[in-house]
Amino acid sequence: MRRENQSSVSGFLLLGLPIRPEQQGVFFALFLGMYLTTVLGNLLIILLIRLDSRLHTPMYFFLSHLAFTDVSFSSVTVPKMLRDMHSKDKFIPYAGCILQMYFFIVFGCLDCLLLAVMAYDRYVAICHPLHYTAIMREGLCVLLVAGSWLVSCGSALLGTFLLAQVSFCAEN
Repeated sequence: MRRENQSSVSGFLLLGLPIRPEQQGVFFALFLGMYLTTVLGNLLIILLIRLDSRLHTPMYFFLSHLAFTDVSFSSVTVPKMLRDMHSKDKFIPYAGCILQMYFFIVFGCLDCLLLAVMAYDRYVAICHPLHYTAIMREGLCVLLVAGSWLVSCGSALLGTFLLAQVSFCAEN
């Protein structure tokens, strides 16, 4: 039987950006402004697509899912970063770190897969314009988005499972 370090890690200390205390407010306002612009812009895209019946096409269906993914992707890390900028407690529990990593991978992978699906949609629209409505029917669009979610969740689950197997020796 091999002897290994059997200590457990309860969390991690996040050092963050090396910002001087007098510049912290400026950076906080800058990051908060960018985050709010991202969230409100994408929510506006989703709202407009849902309200206007002329936008109920495959391209805008995928665009609304991409906008939701972008909101979720930025909401995984930025609120914690903003909270840490204003507090002395820059600690994240081990389970919180694993969970944050899982969602970061899910939405990052989903973002890439939705862009690929959107590229396929445009390919069909350009190369097969007369067959576009027959090929890109509602069932296929839902299947492509659901498949993107399944692949993203599976990929993230594998990644976080492998990350959870790594042993850590200290809270650094």
